[in-house]
Amino acid sequence: MRRLLRHPVRLVPFGFLAAILLGTGLLMLPWATSQHQTTPFVTALFTATSAVSVTGMAVVGTPDYWNPFGLVMITVLTQIGGIGIVTGATVVILLVARQLGLRNRLLVQAETQEFGFGDVRRLLRRIAATALICESVITAILTVRFHVSYDYPLGRALWHGVFHAVQGFNNGGFALYSDNLAGFARDGWITLPLALGAIIGGLGFPALFEAAREWRQPSRWAIATKLTVWGSAALLLVGFLGLLLAEWANPRTIGSFAWPDKLLAAFAQDAFIRTGGFNVFAIDALDEATYPLMIALMFIGGGSASTAGGIKVATFFLLAFVIWAELRGEPDVTIGRRRVANASQRQAVTLALISVTLVVIGTVTLILMTENTGAVQTLFEVTSAFTTTGLSVGLAPALPESGQLALVVLMYIGRVGPLTLGSAIALNTRRRLYRYPEEQPIVG
Repeated sequence: MRRLLRHPVRLVPFGFLAAILLGTGLLMLPWATSQHQTTPFVTALFTATSAVSVTGMAVVGTPDYWNPFGLVMITVLTQIGGIGIVTGATVVILLVARQLGLRNRLLVQAETQEFGFGDVRRLLRRIAATALICESVITAILTVRFHVSYDYPLGRALWHGVFHAVQGFNNGGFALYSDNLAGFARDGWITLPLALGAIIGGLGFPALFEAAREWRQPSRWAIATKLTVWGSAALLLVGFLGLLLAEWANPRTIGSFAWPDKLLAAFAQDAFIRTGGFNVFAIDALDEATYPLMIALMFIGGGSASTAGGIKVATFFLLAFVIWAELRGEPDVTIGRRRVANASQRQAVTLALISVTLVVIGTVTLILMTENTGAVQTLFEVTSAFTTTGLSVGLAPALPESGQLALVVLMYIGRVGPLTLGSAIALNTRRRLYRYPEEQPIVG
């Protein structure tokens, strides 16, 4: 433990691994399933990893296979994974010790990516309050809707509201219906609160708090906040228009909807693409032209220090500015009259290249394991697992155990890998007292 505390970032993967193993053990218990039988290890491990990594991908029918105990465990694991093992551990430290040392502040930074050490306590309180308020509001709206419009008994309506609110805000994607949320595609009282919850949870707490504090003066936002907020808005618009155009006439998705319902379904699905995980129409029924758009949006993901996955919005747009500056021959990368540090540029390139490599390796591995599966569908499934999105074309349940274990590894790496890598690079940055002579090799 002392060795771990010397390098706080190492606690992040260990914390998530401990939660996954604990969840696996609980889900294997006979009283966690509807048939009161012991769940196979790989199925329990896949479900626990999917919940803790807030992916939402499943290899068994969530509402049919698991009983209330199992569903409660999935809800708890999703909440733990969404808010973060490290954040939860620090809250415990605050309640018990009422004091944070430098090591524990570094530990919090490994999960939150907060700038500086000065305000960790207030940050944690605001994270907890934000999550509680958002989930409570979503729960209230869904509960009333289920009870009034669908004649659910109050207890059942409340349970469905709580379950889906936790999944929505934490970008989990598990649902209590065999068709996920497809049955509510035309019901804005169900899909819109969950969509807005996914958007808020996917922005990231640092960007969310700064944007709320300085909403009157966006010019004063930090570069990361500008890239995250405006970048997320741009991606939402692109995704919405892309889905609407590609699926407008598709009778298997929204082609048979009236035009207001088409707008609603396209917006809701667009909000769920970047790691939200819910689907309001069958993913395997999409037009072939839609898959590349969704793969790109999933790979980008949400904001830093959020419940979303992917390489992150700020990383993607930072890379775009780097490329633009290089094409123009600019000596510096500037965003909003600010020069971006070379270290941040290297971190973004490193994270993106490693992520692309892992997705390619995972895709090739699954293609070799399966037969009669299209490369695009396999790439979609792998990207969804790595970016902790959870949308599925139905490949995961049909995979052999080795293939499901490969997706487990991708979900785990996708949740803790980029986070740990980015934090480790930032914390291990050191300044040399000397520099070697410069040489410019030929590129291209």
